[in-house]
Amino acid sequence: MSGYTAFFTKFSTAVSKWTGRPVVFAVCCGLVILWALSGPLFGFSDTWQLVINTSTTIITFLMVFLIQNTQNRDSNALHAKLDELIRVSDGENGFIGIENLSDEELEAILAECDKNATELRMEAKKRGRSGELPSLHASKGSAKRAKPVAKAPARKKTAA
Repeated sequence: MSGYTAFFTKFSTAVSKWTGRPVVFAVCCGLVILWALSGPLFGFSDTWQLVINTSTTIITFLMVFLIQNTQNRDSNALHAKLDELIRVSDGENGFIGIENLSDEELEAILAECDKNATELRMEAKKRGRSGELPSLHASKGSAKRAKPVAKAPARKKTAA
């Protein structure tokens, strides 16, 4: 990763975390209220209106890129984790990397998954298990029940 890319990654992550906090939202609301209250002082002039319009436009424009960068990285990390879970499980390995398929190919897979899900729900309902989720492996002819997942130990928060 180049120096600029590494810097941008750290910067966008930090800005996204910082701007997502309630106190930042409250401060921004306070600034808008302060701007609105200053209207009579400036005679509700065009310049007074231009200040808020320009400020919000610039901030929004820049935040779109920062948030998109963060979302892309989070999405890629999630795909990698899911792909690894599929790879090491009894799941269908053909699902690995499907996010890279064309829209048409992905739509076909989603339609097949929806069809399978409907069939599994109907089968479970016939068996009187309406309150229980059907086994994910039922479509493979196996009546295996999902194993309970052990709860992971709580993470300790570290000072930032």
